[in-house]
Amino acid sequence: MTDVPVTFTAADLQAVRTGTSRPLLLTDATVHTLDPVIGTMKHADVLIGGGLVVGVGPGIVRAADDDGAVVVSATGTTIVPAILDLSAALTGRPRGEGPGTLGPGAPAHLVVLADTDAPDLDAALRIALTGPDRLRAVLRDGVPLVWDGTVLNPASQPGATTGTDGGGAGHIDPERVGVWVDTEDFLHQELTADGRYDETRGGRPHAFQGRYWIDGDRIDYLDDLGFWAFGRFDGDTLHHAGYTMHRRHAR
Repeated sequence: MTDVPVTFTAADLQAVRTGTSRPLLLTDATVHTLDPVIGTMKHADVLIGGGLVVGVGPGIVRAADDDGAVVVSATGTTIVPAILDLSAALTGRPRGEGPGTLGPGAPAHLVVLADTDAPDLDAALRIALTGPDRLRAVLRDGVPLVWDGTVLNPASQPGATTGTDGGGAGHIDPERVGVWVDTEDFLHQELTADGRYDETRGGRPHAFQGRYWIDGDRIDYLDDLGFWAFGRFDGDTLHHAGYTMHRRHAR
């Protein structure tokens, strides 16, 4: 019986977290780059720096010491892009621009699976899409989100309740609680201190109601009807669904 290589260990994760200013090198993996020129490579290394794929292919590990890279063994694993861009595949795009490949210059969004789950590209993509419990690792912009099969950053916002029943409170920012009004005075959106929102549209009260979460300058909405929406803050301005809003007291 062949021993399963030990990869993506707790010690590896600690090294990655403490070495954020250093390049990250994943070594000795099968890499499906989806780059039309590079294709698939066996026993390949993926070098990540500044949130981008800097290099891909065999032999990069030789320069790891010179570059001060954090080296993580990926022996026995397969790496694929975490984001698939069908529009780029169908219409073409200059290489290295935008997500969708693991070619040099592309964002370092990637998924790592065990070789046993990914005998070919089709199987790898199928497991990546349908088997989240079987992912060895997931990186976004080179930052680990999943490691050794464990989710490091839950999808729910910090401090938020879980579930999609429309009840409970979201993650709030006290500085943004209040009534936001668009420039045409059509949309009034109240963000309350209990993590709920209530919209008045064209004088019609309670047109939409639900929960909201704020993370930095982003706000996500889960309406009581079950749909999701989002907006972004820019200083004292809130941009949402084509509306530009300001807090009532600031107008």
